[in-house]
Amino acid sequence: MQNPVSAATASGFAELPATATRAPLRIEYCWVNDAAAHAPIAVFLHEGLGSIAMWRDWPQSVCERLGMRGLVYSRPGYGLSTPRGHGEKWPVDFMTAQARDVLPALLAALDIGLEERRRMWLIGHSDGGSIALLYAALHPDALAGAVAIAPHVFVEDISVASIAQTRLLYETTDLRSKLSRYHADVDSAFYGWNDIWLAPAFRAWTIAAELASIRQPLLAVQGHDDNYGTMAQIDIIGERVPQARLVKLDACAHSPHRDAPDALNDAIAAFVAEHA
Repeated sequence: MQNPVSAATASGFAELPATATRAPLRIEYCWVNDAAAHAPIAVFLHEGLGSIAMWRDWPQSVCERLGMRGLVYSRPGYGLSTPRGHGEKWPVDFMTAQARDVLPALLAALDIGLEERRRMWLIGHSDGGSIALLYAALHPDALAGAVAIAPHVFVEDISVASIAQTRLLYETTDLRSKLSRYHADVDSAFYGWNDIWLAPAFRAWTIAAELASIRQPLLAVQGHDDNYGTMAQIDIIGERVPQARLVKLDACAHSPHRDAPDALNDAIAAFVAEHA
């Protein structure tokens, strides 16, 4: 397993007690940007195959630019966090469960109180962008704003086709070996994400109705060359969230923080400064 995030100031595991709907969880987390120890928090929510390690040093660079400290964590099933149970299938509303239960429980376990949460920004990519949107809708008084990078609001044919192709690559090439560098249980991470996205019941999934509950500042970013979603994903955000700002990046695929980091960082920094 690679070093999670460069310039990490503290890392460890948070123990989340069981609830009526889930077993206890052990969540891998890491703090970045020690220079901003008393500054607002930016929470980073990774993509469907991501983890702390897969962010590399981008959270650190963004936090330095924003003058914030960063909380980076691996969701259950990813990285070194509690793996998905053998034979467990994620439900259609798995992202809602992350926003409604797991993230608030993690913040509580790390003693991040309501006043700190009111100054907190969420920065989510892909599935993590969807979770950021859902958290903003469910907890409008417990954040300062959100950045959704290549989020999913509904299921498109292009998304399903690309995810099916990723499954083929995972099972026929060295993709599994490459991903195993970032996850203690790589099959837990891959099939948890892949199985639900390819499930027939998931084709009807959408969070469009929830968007209307978002009251805080919202930046939505999408690349023109994204093979996991079209501009329709953030256009619907613009329709449902009047205060949202949309940024559409040229020469950028599904991972703007890797494909167009300068343009993305500039957009985030300008937006956050405007709403500081």
